[in-house]
Amino acid sequence: MKSLWIGPVEVGTPVVLAPMAGVTNAPFRQLCRRAAAAGLPVERAAERAAERAAEGSAEGSAEGAAEGAGSRAPVGLYVAEMVTSRALVERTPESMRIISHDASEGVRSVQLYGVDPATVRAAARMIVTEGHADHIDLNFGCPVPKVTRKGGGAVLPWKTELFTAIVAAAVDATQGSGVPVTVKMRMGVDADHLTYLDAGRRAQDAGVAAVALHARTAADYYSGTAHWDAIAALKEAVTDIPVLGNGDIWSAEDALRMVEQTGCDGVVVGRGCQGRPWLFTDLVAGFAGSPLRVQPDLAQVATAIREHAELMVEHFDDEGKALRELRKHMSWYLKGYVVGGDARAALGLVSTMAELDERLAALDLTQPYPGDGAEGPRGRAGTPKVPSVPHGWLDSREMDEALRTMLAEAELSVSGG
Repeated sequence: MKSLWIGPVEVGTPVVLAPMAGVTNAPFRQLCRRAAAAGLPVERAAERAAERAAEGSAEGSAEGAAEGAGSRAPVGLYVAEMVTSRALVERTPESMRIISHDASEGVRSVQLYGVDPATVRAAARMIVTEGHADHIDLNFGCPVPKVTRKGGGAVLPWKTELFTAIVAAAVDATQGSGVPVTVKMRMGVDADHLTYLDAGRRAQDAGVAAVALHARTAADYYSGTAHWDAIAALKEAVTDIPVLGNGDIWSAEDALRMVEQTGCDGVVVGRGCQGRPWLFTDLVAGFAGSPLRVQPDLAQVATAIREHAELMVEHFDDEGKALRELRKHMSWYLKGYVVGGDARAALGLVSTMAELDERLAALDLTQPYPGDGAEGPRGRAGTPKVPSVPHGWLDSREMDEALRTMLAEAELSVSGG
């Protein structure tokens, strides 16, 4: 199993959990890491346990064996939800919650969103000087209209000078800290305004440690089929740093096929793991050459939901809020299983742990794994759409004064802290 190096960070399995708003908080990341640890071959798990014992760690569990320390991430990187640079600099309670990590996270990853180089620089500097993370990713991939209409996310690289300035600011702010900066982006605004090759080269020249490409445009949203050929083209264009591929990874076999077809150095997994943290067991096993694949019956899914709920309550210290946050995960967890509309609706409205226990117990927990019905795309893919961009945004790749003024307020209207 070949390691992926993100600057000084050794990623033992070349897999990254994509940051997803409202999904990849600390509890979900912990579930995914635990699942990933179960995919390590016995000899690798034993090797990691011995290393930790030599370092004075008392942990001998599968998760402990897999978690490494310092700059080692044996079972992949697990990135927190996107946080806006401005909110982080202002230390809003939500932004500080987003960048919080549990003690078991060996390598802490955060994703910054920003449209102003000075603010991004300040946020990155705050992260490294205060020790909030071991890896910073920059978001240039979000296709959501409320982000793109302000010139952010997937449409920002169209403005080459601004993109370069933001990336350079983050890299400069982390110099000498040992905290690598990476970039996640899309192919461009639409098929007529592609930016990924130019942006990849510029990011490499600015000193980032890796670039990741979601092989869709902002116009594609999450629809259709990801253009893996674009990942291959980026890999040919960017030769000094790792290139990671993202898009349509629903199984370990998909991940292995992407690497084989595109030559990319690793994969980024988003929607494919929603309601399936055990996908990371499959991914770690797959990259290790193991045939191990998790196929849970409904009883095992119910156990995972219950564990997720417990972690959420602990994280939020508020049972009501935790259960409300858990609701969105229910349809993902239950995909493919015969549950019934009423039961699905009831689970989607749970407010207490007691209600959750009651409604899970009412299910037919003897159901076996439903095969393909539980796999494949999750959530709403949407349809291709004309991206919302600022007036005049596509007229030139340069910024004018009106756009600079507009961007000064852009971060205030974006969630993520």
